[in-house]
Amino acid sequence: MAPAVAPVLLLAVPVSYGNGSSTSTNVSAADAASAFLVLFCAVRLLRRRARPLTPAAAVVLGAPAVGIAVATVTAGDPFAALPGFVRYLQIFVLVPAAVVLLLRDARDFRVVAGSFVVLAVIQGGFGVYQYATRTGASYRGSDIRAVGTFGPTDVMGMATVVAYGLVIATAIALRPARGAPRRLRPVAIGFAVALIVPLALSFSRGSWIATLLACLAVVLCAGFRQAFRVLPAAVALGVVLVGGFGVGTQLIQQRVSSITQVTDAPDQSVTDRYTMWAAAVRMWRAEPVTGVGLKGFPAHRDGDSSLGLSSGSDTEGAGQGYRRQPLLSPHNMYLLVLSEQGLIGATALIGSWAALLVGTVRRLVAARRSRDAAEDCGPVAAGLMIWQAVDFLYGDIGGPSTALSGIVFGLVAWWALAGPKTSSGV
Repeated sequence: MAPAVAPVLLLAVPVSYGNGSSTSTNVSAADAASAFLVLFCAVRLLRRRARPLTPAAAVVLGAPAVGIAVATVTAGDPFAALPGFVRYLQIFVLVPAAVVLLLRDARDFRVVAGSFVVLAVIQGGFGVYQYATRTGASYRGSDIRAVGTFGPTDVMGMATVVAYGLVIATAIALRPARGAPRRLRPVAIGFAVALIVPLALSFSRGSWIATLLACLAVVLCAGFRQAFRVLPAAVALGVVLVGGFGVGTQLIQQRVSSITQVTDAPDQSVTDRYTMWAAAVRMWRAEPVTGVGLKGFPAHRDGDSSLGLSSGSDTEGAGQGYRRQPLLSPHNMYLLVLSEQGLIGATALIGSWAALLVGTVRRLVAARRSRDAAEDCGPVAAGLMIWQAVDFLYGDIGGPSTALSGIVFGLVAWWALAGPKTSSGV
């Protein structure tokens, strides 16, 4: 399982790019490892002529490639769109398919999922250190924002990694594998509780909302009786961590309260986001079928935006000097796909995600009825898919942590689409 685990654990290595303009087209060690994963699975499949994708998996995972190709060919500058073509193909087609082909049974699924928790603990621990020593990214004039090794130009990186680990640890704590060591549940509970702190210190509102909904779904997957026991305890724990121990209390409370003020009194970041959302919709209306082409949003942004859009966001801290980060996407994956790929690409890509979510739920229900030995993998897959679906409302692909999204979609696809023989292992 080393080819599947390597892209995850390599994200613990600090990432530093020469310019702060964009991280969307830079290649990290995790990206290189995910490319090796695809190559490894391709060679393995050709040599052994075994375990090809099922027809359903081939259709669901291959459908996005159609919209991606059309958006590249119809772009105003197809050559400039090629990096976007490669990136989309990597995250939504090739890496997920490679993970599905590589996983043999539930043991392999658990190994890869466990590596996410390991990475989350490493990055989260470093993030807490940054907050405590004021060596993080700049937030309201102080270098206290926990960003891990991703730096201030990718403030969502650590939040994404920690959120993945928190969702997986919660699922393991509520429903460990049959025959697992007795110490697994308390260890998973400890990791889940500990990861709440760096997630809070990331000051990422979108990640908070996505993680809350994903963990709620995981708790409900464990059963309504267990949900009634867990939810009150989780609320009390959150109050103790934030209120009792004062984990960034005032700033976190202000950040939480700002969630309800995004329509009445939005800050500049929210204003920029609303403006770019409106610009993405205008781009789609201008080219409803094929969109403006991959990587076309930055070129059309100013022409379709109001004067309320700022020139960029300020980034500083975490070992880097002041930089002006340009706004190159609408920070909403659904609108980004709609504006750049039109109805063809949006139907193919979002339809693929919807199929994975439906397949995940159906497989989970079937596993409960048949008492499948891999039943514990279902809540993990469901939690990750719901987190990704909600987070895409507030963010999109870009930055080193994007490499993890391909692995996540691969885990979800294995559970939702793989044949029954792949889930027999304990």
